[in-house]
Amino acid sequence: MSAVSRRRLLAGGALTAGGAVARAAAVSLGRDAETPAAAAPTAHGTQTVPFHGVHQAGIDTPAQAHAAFLAFDLVAGADRAALVRLMRLLCDDAARLTQGRAALADTEPELAVLPARLTVTFGFGPGFFAAAGLDTARPRSVAPLPAFAIDRLEPRWSGGDLLIQVCADDPLTVSHTQRMLLKDTLAFARPRWTQRGFRRGRGTQDDGVTQRNVMGQLDGTRNPPLGSPEFGGAVWVDSGPSWLRGGTTLVVRRIRAEMAKWDAVDSAGKEFAVGRRLDTGAPLTGTHEQDLPDYAATNGLGLTVISETSHIARAHVDDDRQRIFRRPYNYDEPPGPDGRPDMGLIFAAYQRDVGDQFLPIQRNLAEADLMNDWITPIGSAVFAIPPGCAEGGWIGETLLS
Repeated sequence: MSAVSRRRLLAGGALTAGGAVARAAAVSLGRDAETPAAAAPTAHGTQTVPFHGVHQAGIDTPAQAHAAFLAFDLVAGADRAALVRLMRLLCDDAARLTQGRAALADTEPELAVLPARLTVTFGFGPGFFAAAGLDTARPRSVAPLPAFAIDRLEPRWSGGDLLIQVCADDPLTVSHTQRMLLKDTLAFARPRWTQRGFRRGRGTQDDGVTQRNVMGQLDGTRNPPLGSPEFGGAVWVDSGPSWLRGGTTLVVRRIRAEMAKWDAVDSAGKEFAVGRRLDTGAPLTGTHEQDLPDYAATNGLGLTVISETSHIARAHVDDDRQRIFRRPYNYDEPPGPDGRPDMGLIFAAYQRDVGDQFLPIQRNLAEADLMNDWITPIGSAVFAIPPGCAEGGWIGETLLS
């Protein structure tokens, strides 16, 4: 069966004539669009991350330099059968693109040859389960978060029935992959929001170094280490709905940094609010980034060195299974007409259970975190992240089949 007819079968007739003509033209020129002319190899550009596996990639993958989070609203009539076609189509193209191969009917196959550790991760919001007639299979905490007093949520950054997370070390790879998967999705859903994020460029620092956010803080110091038992116990679902075992849940929060106010604070004030030194990331009671904070330590005046309302104190948990795994990205949009910056954090938190892990931490932060004077949550969404799939399979088959 030709690639074009396979795509038409998966999409249920959604393939446009333009895509078919473009692919036919590429083949008629004597070159299959799936095997474009080889590009010059580079140290990072040719690196790949397997698409298939027990877990979806893009979670325990060391974070890449660039990311796009895409949320969609399903169209009316997108039932369970349509969602099966959608996920099969998306996974077929994602499996190709992550390995440096062009998507089916890709009109720019040359852009696919440098995957740069590309990963594509899929998530299902509350509306996905309702459309499939499977609301009873939805984890209870995969729902809009309760209202917090600190929130100033905007609909343009919140909610969504389907999430596609695209990460790579090259922004052109992210852009091309985003466009290919958007084409796949338009017959079934409409874009709700897109959030593009960045970290330091690959090779700027050693792999594994804790990244800084736009406020200058090291972000993710107390993450459970990748591949550790602590990581597995905190992130991968091991109870509850059988279809989600080996998967996880994701909370995406868009957090605006009030940079004009932050810039007016001296370094001592910033460190007091965070509970860590800005230069090394060490807790105020320690010397090195990974030193454990001593929340009982006092200074010469008898005051605690780390304030009980500091960010690290409010976010602290004692049980490893109650930890969350943060995989955040910075954002920086054009400044407003008044010159005020529009920048902050795309806070992506993975955990076994939103209700048991994320919500208690977020309640503590919303109640009395000193950092609330300088950050404002403006977007929020929650998704179930299905487990991975075997070669020849597709993400979501444990739920939809």
